[in-house]
Amino acid sequence: MKRTILLTGFILATLVANNSFGQTTKKTTTVKKTTTVTKAAATKPSAADLVIGKQALSKSDCLACHKEDTKLVGPAYKDVAAKYPATDANVDMLVKKIIAGGSGNWGQVPMSPHPQLAAADVKKMVQYILSLK
Repeated sequence: MKRTILLTGFILATLVANNSFGQTTKKTTTVKKTTTVTKAAATKPSAADLVIGKQALSKSDCLACHKEDTKLVGPAYKDVAAKYPATDANVDMLVKKIIAGGSGNWGQVPMSPHPQLAAADVKKMVQYILSLK
């Protein structure tokens, strides 16, 4: 009988020491959050708009500093197309940069402003440039 009492006491002491006496086990699950990044949809230019954009480039002073596949003073048009996906946001940003001019994205050589160009014409020029992938 003493053995039974001692054994029961030992078992109870072990259970209390492990904090598992009278408690139920909890199952924990980890939830992984997933974030999806979507690119802004681009308005695809028509073939006619691309032709107009190419013609507008050939009539502008842009070819003094840029070529389609060769870096001159400024980057090649194909390099610009590789850097910027053809999204509406990128088209709008590049139109503003061409009209206002600037520097820093392709080195320290500044691009002269082109305020004489109409934004609609510059947009077609940019769409043509970004189609050169």
